[in-house]
Amino acid sequence: MTGRHTSAAAGARTWPTAVLSAAAGVLAVLVVLAGLMWMIGSSDGAEHPGRAQQGEQDGRAGQPGRSGQSETGTDTVELVDSTTHTTVEGAPVDPAPRQGTDGIIVHPLRPTPVHAEPGGEAIARMTPTQISDTWLPVIDERDGWVRVLLPSRPNGSTGWLRGEDLERAFTPYTIRVHLESMTLRLLFRGDEIGSWPIGIGKADTPTPAGRTFLLGSFTDAEQQFSPVILPLGSHSDTLDDFGGGPGTVAIHTWPTEDVLGTATSHGCIRVPRDALDRLTEVPLGTLVLVDQQ
Repeated sequence: MTGRHTSAAAGARTWPTAVLSAAAGVLAVLVVLAGLMWMIGSSDGAEHPGRAQQGEQDGRAGQPGRSGQSETGTDTVELVDSTTHTTVEGAPVDPAPRQGTDGIIVHPLRPTPVHAEPGGEAIARMTPTQISDTWLPVIDERDGWVRVLLPSRPNGSTGWLRGEDLERAFTPYTIRVHLESMTLRLLFRGDEIGSWPIGIGKADTPTPAGRTFLLGSFTDAEQQFSPVILPLGSHSDTLDDFGGGPGTVAIHTWPTEDVLGTATSHGCIRVPRDALDRLTEVPLGTLVLVDQQ
């Protein structure tokens, strides 16, 4: 299985291996990114935090607190990297958390300032790699600027990036997660191509609703609950951290299927194995819509 990004300008095509997909073949070259744990808990409350790994393109990317610099007038301002580890103060809130997108995703070609508005103050920095290559869904565009969902806290954070700093692609997929019915649906160009029962967060550690995206993909030889783990660009609203990490929500399988149709996790979305197999074919940056239906 090889994940694909589709060029926004040229239509469908398979990207080179250098562009990260969520496929297991690419994951085999991942290396350990220490300190990044996911919100993975058993149905009986035992903790099983995963150990994240990332591509070899940039061994430093995604580490908590690493900052860059941006010129604002004559002053040099320290910028925090927008990653799953960090909180970006002053990030605009997603104005339409239940709305779909047109499938455009972007990848920063270089460390790029994140702005509160087009041409406005730089509030953070986006790096080309984090857990994986960084792909972000575009939710708005204006005069050479794009507005994207951010992987940092708080949930629903957005920011503006200069279009000239980005590679553009298109994903025909959307993932919809329905919390009330405990169902995950995979759409291709708006048409459902798969539907599965899922497990979700407990009442005191609920799976957060809203608009997020596939942030990365990794394997972990030291755990046996999921062959691939797919972290999202969202975090627990009730846990500031989990297992020593940032409380990132992820999609993964579980050793037993009795967790499906139950609210027993710490916020992660547990899926059947065949669902995970399909989701590993979906490009990073693909929109994930989580609602209360």
